[in-house]
Amino acid sequence: MSSDRLLDALPDGVVIAGADGLVTHANRTALRLVEYSGPRPFGRPLRDVMALQDLDGFEWFDCVRPYTGLCVRRRLVESSWHTANGTEVLVTGSLQRHTPAGGVHSVTLGLRDGRSRERVDLARSDLVATVAHELRSPLTGVKGFTSTLLSKWDRFTDSQKQLMLRTVDADADRLTRLIAELLDVARIDSGRLSLRKEPVDLVDAVRRQLDPLSAPGDRTISLHGDDSAEVWVDRDKFAQVVANLVENGIKHGDGDVAVTVLGSGDGGAELIVDDHGNGIDEAIRPRIFTKFWKHGRGGGSGLGLYIVGGLVAAHGGAVRVEVSPSGGARMRVMLPAAQPAGLD
Repeated sequence: MSSDRLLDALPDGVVIAGADGLVTHANRTALRLVEYSGPRPFGRPLRDVMALQDLDGFEWFDCVRPYTGLCVRRRLVESSWHTANGTEVLVTGSLQRHTPAGGVHSVTLGLRDGRSRERVDLARSDLVATVAHELRSPLTGVKGFTSTLLSKWDRFTDSQKQLMLRTVDADADRLTRLIAELLDVARIDSGRLSLRKEPVDLVDAVRRQLDPLSAPGDRTISLHGDDSAEVWVDRDKFAQVVANLVENGIKHGDGDVAVTVLGSGDGGAELIVDDHGNGIDEAIRPRIFTKFWKHGRGGGSGLGLYIVGGLVAAHGGAVRVEVSPSGGARMRVMLPAAQPAGLD
């Protein structure tokens, strides 16, 4: 495949100019984005092909100065420019030099449709809106009860005051947990999640997480375990996985929730959480471990299963969705032995 055909196959626009400032390559996408309608672009000045302006009407070539700017520049940070018709184009680039401070012998530009950034901005707006909504609900309760107590303290009995303060305390716990979840998401996204692995008796660790949890009505949470299941995990992070999966089963399932811990032949272990709900349709299973995924009743921040997926992956394990024997959802977490070398 020729270089021109290869460039035309790229989804983004590409423009390349030589040391003399004349265009040597320009693919179809680039010419469409800059709305170039002149003569054959090859051999034309880069200024003529890149006829873009900023919102104040200044030319791209004059502002960026690819050939006469700082002599140590090698990259052009992505920036927003506009065609004569007002269409936004995102431009980035690299400057090739034979020596660190030598002259530019080649300019390579990448161009993208500005609508791609609009989609990213929309996703960020959705993120902010979701977080704001989740924070506002408990904050409204805290503000309401504290304002009422401060303005009408003498009108309430001690039992009424205790009830309001318990509600404020519960809302504060909810806020603390949401903030902790957001921090975990940030660490997972940035790859800064750190683990402190130690040998953990998984049955005992799961039991400690289940003790403070309770299911509504006459529903129960049961534990069936293999007492020999011991693997190297971060105790706190594993506790988060257990709590999130069990609470998910309580919130979105029906009937009892069953937790099973099994040892595997290779020294690893499996954690299985079954509920008695309607299960999760196979078509949407790949999406349930994405950020802010919500389905069915129960509400929540939509971060719990995303955090589960990130924590399990950090341990070198895997998590998948299956169908429980009752027809509900089964969450299966597979953990490797993860024993450090030299401790055999």
